[in-house]
Amino acid sequence: MNQKIKKDNKGKTMKRCREDMIFDTIVFILLTVILIVVAYPLYWVIISSISDPSAVSGGRVLWKPVGFTMKGYMEVFKNSAVMKGFLNSIIYTVCGVCINLVVTLPTAYALSRDRFGGKKIVTLFYMVTMFFGGGLIPTYLVIRNLHMLNTMWALVLPGCLSVYNMIVARTFFKSNISEELYEAAEIDGCTQGQFFFRIALPLSAAITAILVLYYGVGHWNSYFSALVYITDAEKYPLQLVLRNILITNETALAQSATTEAARAALREKQELIDVMKYSLIIISSIPVLLLYPFIQKHFVKGVMIGSLKG
Repeated sequence: MNQKIKKDNKGKTMKRCREDMIFDTIVFILLTVILIVVAYPLYWVIISSISDPSAVSGGRVLWKPVGFTMKGYMEVFKNSAVMKGFLNSIIYTVCGVCINLVVTLPTAYALSRDRFGGKKIVTLFYMVTMFFGGGLIPTYLVIRNLHMLNTMWALVLPGCLSVYNMIVARTFFKSNISEELYEAAEIDGCTQGQFFFRIALPLSAAITAILVLYYGVGHWNSYFSALVYITDAEKYPLQLVLRNILITNETALAQSATTEAARAALREKQELIDVMKYSLIIISSIPVLLLYPFIQKHFVKGVMIGSLKG
């Protein structure tokens, strides 16, 4: 049978030819393979983090946990610096995202208005920074001269505006906040500031959610800026704390390997460190995984509308 009857959204019957069915089958198989390729490494990290260290190092963990244990998580949380890093990262992320929104949204709104004179020149000025930068040493000197070394501001202020995110938000405003709407509000005596806060922002929940996700993930995963600008261990973000834990353990193992009596203990510790690596990945990913469901309904709408020019 070369055709298959199927009902559309309106309840009408549709005939599908054999070629369409073959195409759908091929697409389904390809997407299934891609899903397995993407999802299996994540699943393997999860089961490895709760498996026996010797089983993980021996390559016996493939589809399910082997010798269930929480040693990796317990070893991580034994270090009090982890909880301090969690708190620091939350503070840096929340403050950083707030600053990002305060800078990005007004800038994008202003550049989206046709009445803003010189917006092309200003936009070009911003876009130049996407391709050219001062480099690490000049940036460090600026941070030092502004007395922001070893402070939170060194992590949240230099990247307070992402030009890419600003362009996406500008396109969103231009596509969804029409001049006719502003003219109607202007007749009622609404100023530019009142229009932005009372009309534009309430209508921009989708793009705001997208900016929160983009900026939040960026701040949460960032560690290089803290590595350069922060010297006080009490102010380290989580990513830098986890990095230091692994480096410290590996250095200690390398030193203990010089004695013959420590070889057995060395092997056991090395296996535990392998499990700790996967535990650290899970721990550092939890906040982002918890954030995404709250903005999922805005994600596709915000990205698609913000990426198309109206």
